[in-house]
Amino acid sequence: MSFRDDSEDGRGDLRKPFLHTGSWYRMGSRQSSMMGSSQAIRDSSISVVACVMIVALGPIQFGFTGGYSSPTQNAIMRDLKLTVSEFSVFGSLSNVGAMVGAICSGQIADYIGRKGSLMIAAVPNIIGWLAISFAHDVSFLYMGRLLEGFGVGIISYTVPVYIAEIAPQNMRGSLGSVNQLSVTIGIMLAYLLGLFCNWRALAVLGTLPCLALIPGLFFIPESPRWLAKMGMTDDFEASLQVLRGFDTDISLEVNEIKRSVASTSRRTAIRFGDLKQKRYWFPLMLGIGLLMLQQLSGINGVLFYTTSIFESAGISSGNAATFGVGVVQVVATAVATWLVDKAGRRLLLIISSSGMSVSLLLVAASFFVKDFVSKDSTLHSISSILAVVGVVLMIIFFSLGMGPVPWIIMSEILPVKIKGLAGSVATLSNWFISWAITMTAPLLLSWSSGATFVLYMVMSALALVFTAMLLPETKGKTLEEIQFSFR
Repeated sequence: MSFRDDSEDGRGDLRKPFLHTGSWYRMGSRQSSMMGSSQAIRDSSISVVACVMIVALGPIQFGFTGGYSSPTQNAIMRDLKLTVSEFSVFGSLSNVGAMVGAICSGQIADYIGRKGSLMIAAVPNIIGWLAISFAHDVSFLYMGRLLEGFGVGIISYTVPVYIAEIAPQNMRGSLGSVNQLSVTIGIMLAYLLGLFCNWRALAVLGTLPCLALIPGLFFIPESPRWLAKMGMTDDFEASLQVLRGFDTDISLEVNEIKRSVASTSRRTAIRFGDLKQKRYWFPLMLGIGLLMLQQLSGINGVLFYTTSIFESAGISSGNAATFGVGVVQVVATAVATWLVDKAGRRLLLIISSSGMSVSLLLVAASFFVKDFVSKDSTLHSISSILAVVGVVLMIIFFSLGMGPVPWIIMSEILPVKIKGLAGSVATLSNWFISWAITMTAPLLLSWSSGATFVLYMVMSALALVFTAMLLPETKGKTLEEIQFSFR
């Protein structure tokens, strides 16, 4: 049965996307004067990059949520009279909300499309930030954090999947890394603005990425692979054409996507028995494993509470040092964006996890030394410097691989048939570990900073072993080739 025949026979089961691709794409393919610049639209890289830049507003929101708690901790605790435990709950509640968002993210993205799910994610983010800005007790503070997290949970799954599905194979790694680069930009902005704004004004500024994302979604095409899966042949081809340029012959890519979709029945639900097949359980294990190990390295415990860590290390201006870390993270992630399609995913992960293990060992040793020497001694000062250097190096190495690459791998390796369910499970596992790390980090650091960083070091070493032994390279392969390799 052909793709078109299958689409027509199953038409009753198909659903239109929440934000339709729109006839102007099809009209634009015949009218070179569309939007006043035919050359810009014909240039495939400009078209795809423009789409990525718009959806990247979502990860910027993601990063701003993560970075918000660091510069505001002391002010919120003082103004609302919170204990360390209560603020730990506040910091971790975004992860709880993200777990709820992750549970339904795959189903939402499959049911109403990638654009529709991003639209849904933007609304609770905006409401959540406003609730925090007007909070006068912990109830509004906690409610706002939960709503933010719900939206971020959907964004964290949908954006990498959308980027992977629209990007040409030779650009997929670099464009996929934009997701993590945007997260780091959001974190840096939270750190920077936190130097000048009080915590209420900073929360209001947190609404801006999603307020810009909502109108931007109306100007980009839906994922062609999702449209193909839903049987919308005309819209699928129109979306792919505008992404590749109107002068580009897309027939080969169209046929490859059609064959991939035709081999997977849309009307056959995934059963747990199917997961016994290696083509399903192996990529699912890789996706879950990488996303869990990403968080077990303790990165969110460091990023959420960087200011407190620096102050405990003896740095007087913790907020300024935290902003410096944000800048370093953006630069390192930008380098990873350039490297990922050249060096490959696997090599970057090996370098990243190795470097993190050594850096975390340095931080742990520094804190252990500080506990046994006088505060006025030279060794104490040297230990403080080494702790800061170790944290900075950890974040650099994380940004080079363990930050962007697990999300790229997840979006590449999951088969079409289980992508919604498996993507939700993988994203949920990431956010669950993130919640556990964020919730326990302040308590662990107050108990023993050295022991806490030893624990994170062991997890980074485990990530190195996992990558070296199990992870295949996906650089230079189409999504269809990657999925076929697991059969």
